[in-house]
Amino acid sequence: MGVEPENTLRSFVHAEQAGMDVIELDLHLSKDGALAVMHDAEVDRTTDGTGPIAEKTLAELRELDAGQGERVPVFEQVLDAVRSPLQAEIKDVAAARALAEVMRRRDLVDRVEVSSFHDEAVAEIAQLVPGVRTVLIASRWKSDVVDRAKAVGAATLALNIRRLTLEVVEQAHAEGVKVIGWVVNTQDHLRLVRALGLDGATTDFPEIRRAGRFTA
Repeated sequence: MGVEPENTLRSFVHAEQAGMDVIELDLHLSKDGALAVMHDAEVDRTTDGTGPIAEKTLAELRELDAGQGERVPVFEQVLDAVRSPLQAEIKDVAAARALAEVMRRRDLVDRVEVSSFHDEAVAEIAQLVPGVRTVLIASRWKSDVVDRAKAVGAATLALNIRRLTLEVVEQAHAEGVKVIGWVVNTQDHLRLVRALGLDGATTDFPEIRRAGRFTA
């Protein structure tokens, strides 16, 4: 989203061409049950429309401009537009159920990792899709965050790099839980990723990976 319209096919293709390991996207259910790719619950920030996604049909969402003429994609379109592994963030249990149906139908366990801020959504997708890899996301957390990840079967924690400490990383690794940091958009944050021994990082700027090899 740092270089192309957020959550669009154009941005995903750019990420793939830049050589990123995984492409992250966000999923909400439309009024008629489509898995719309958008970060916010409302369309206002990233399109020329207004109102909640949940109150719009897929046809209505497709009429919106998501930036530079891009349209709001659905999850299936992304699957076909790029070949990269995907990390799909779900916002609630209902989205988990819709995503599970697509994952089973298209045999996506090896390609798609599922993440969420909501423990119950992570637990739900794990129950519906045997073998799925899951990620529990947190911006602010308490001392039980590793226990929460283990309780819902999440193999990875995605934590706010601004609040991440070595203590949490060491605790997670001791319990066999991986840790990725978000959002890593500066060289200082990239150095922190390496200093903390993180297993990965999320960025809005694919080029930071190439630059970081020489300066971080």
